[in-house]
Amino acid sequence: MQFLVRAYDGEGRLPKRMEVRPRHFENMERMKEHVVCAGGMLVEEGKMIGSLLVMEFENRKQLDEYLASEPYVVEHVWERIEVERMNVVILDKKIIKERI
Repeated sequence: MQFLVRAYDGEGRLPKRMEVRPRHFENMERMKEHVVCAGGMLVEEGKMIGSLLVMEFENRKQLDEYLASEPYVVEHVWERIEVERMNVVILDKKIIKERI
């Protein structure tokens, strides 16, 4: 199952995000088999306001377990998290026909 995760930073949390960022990347390294793609969400002027992740897990429970241990959650960088199921059909410029 793939999940689209939109995680929004709390107001004024950019300094905290930058402090926690090394631990977040260490965690992403451990979780990389579950990461389809990920990156920071930016406003027009380039300021980071949160993260967008496409993750793959066997079920929602596993995603929730990951989120519970994510440094940006544990250290209160992300204020609001939205999760939706997703069906990734194009990956690395290739169409995954069995998912269409």
